[in-house]
Amino acid sequence: MPSSIKKITIATRESRLALWQAHFVKSELERLYPDLTVELLGMTTRGDQILDQSLSKIGGKGLFVKELEAALFDGRADLAVHSLKDVPMVLPDGFTLACVMAREDARDAFISNTYTSLAELPAGAVVGTSSLRRAAQLQARFPHLKIESLRGNLDTRLRKLDEGQYDAILLAAAGVKRLGMGERIKALLSLSEALPAAGQGALGIEIASERADVAALLAPLHDVATATCTAAERAVSRALGGSCQTPLAAHAVIEEGQLFLRASLALPDGSRVLNAQARSSLTQPEQLASGVVNDLYIQGAQTILDALLSESHVDSNR
Repeated sequence: MPSSIKKITIATRESRLALWQAHFVKSELERLYPDLTVELLGMTTRGDQILDQSLSKIGGKGLFVKELEAALFDGRADLAVHSLKDVPMVLPDGFTLACVMAREDARDAFISNTYTSLAELPAGAVVGTSSLRRAAQLQARFPHLKIESLRGNLDTRLRKLDEGQYDAILLAAAGVKRLGMGERIKALLSLSEALPAAGQGALGIEIASERADVAALLAPLHDVATATCTAAERAVSRALGGSCQTPLAAHAVIEEGQLFLRASLALPDGSRVLNAQARSSLTQPEQLASGVVNDLYIQGAQTILDALLSESHVDSNR
């Protein structure tokens, strides 16, 4: 076992999915290091507490990680496990993403108790999602549907569907599958139907930058292919100021020894959607992202970003 670490504490949110993810990392570490004691530090974040407003209006997905970072900073925890799509594109000073684990299914899932696909939904059907990205892509393809905000953990979202508050909901397939609820999925949306959020389906492990000993411990869990793909995706999001206020998607795969990156940027109502894609060698994910971002700007990305900024100022003054 690298270094002299005898005990590791993992900071985690207390939702069922977050705990599954933390327990998964715990079991992997125990498999690698049988003499290592691994404990969990469950925490409730502001993102978990504020459920009556959309994430885009209360500060974004960073609300899910700040309390965990505080635990890393003061030594209560040695690492924090996150859904990578929830990790801000720029981490605060003193923290680093030490490990990106192999990705689960990155696609979005269509879940309904009545219908088997988006195409089956009648005019006026109510679809729940917490994501501006999903909402914009959905409105662009199906303007006759009604999109409503859906907050809460996975169980809460499914309960709201079962209570009849929505005709269908859209969720990240990875979380549904990880909790053994794959049978609830009626359809997986193809990448041409709904491009995922940057990092969707992957787990990221954050540590304090100074903890080289923890980084060495995590090294065997790092998946180079997933890290390469998500580096390109996150670079797109970082360049475009990606946040919960930005209907932005980015997804990369490795095909025939090359990195293939697709990205989209949209207005929230889906009235305008820009798409770009490119390929490069596996050694240049950031450069590939830069080219895709440049393509989006040529198509008019700045106009969309300006409109989003204007809308966010209106919301903040209400």
